Amino acid sequence: MAEKDQEFLEFVVRGLVEHPDDVKIGRTVDEMGVLLTLDLNGEDMGKVIGRSGNTAKAIRTLLRVVGMKHNARVNLKINEPAGGRSSEQGGGSAATGWDGSHDEAAAATPQMKSIDEAMDNLGNF
Repeated sequence: MAEKDQEFLEFVVRGLVEHPDDVKIGRTVDEMGVLLTLDLNGEDMGKVIGRSGNTAKAIRTLLRVVGMKHNARVNLKINEPAGGRSSEQGGGSAATGWDGSHDEAAAATPQMKSIDEAMDNLGNF
């Protein structure tokens, strides 16, 4: 396959991330096919994985298409950066600075209306 899969992955990932120089791709071939391992800056993990893993899923699908073109099965493994989610970089609420209180959520939630008020508002449409 002349490593076209690796070149494709590098092109796609470097276009997504803020730290393209930190992108490193390993390639191994065995009886199961081609395994590409992706290492990148921890700050870029969210961009590559995407919401609910959709970006990573799309990249894997495209890699399989590239592999089919060259009669190979291509798989992608995204390595978690050193420190991972349990470190100070963290993920989820720790990374966003959320302290666990619900005050922000309450302030962002609109006031509930009674059924009568809602029906009156519908009459305006």
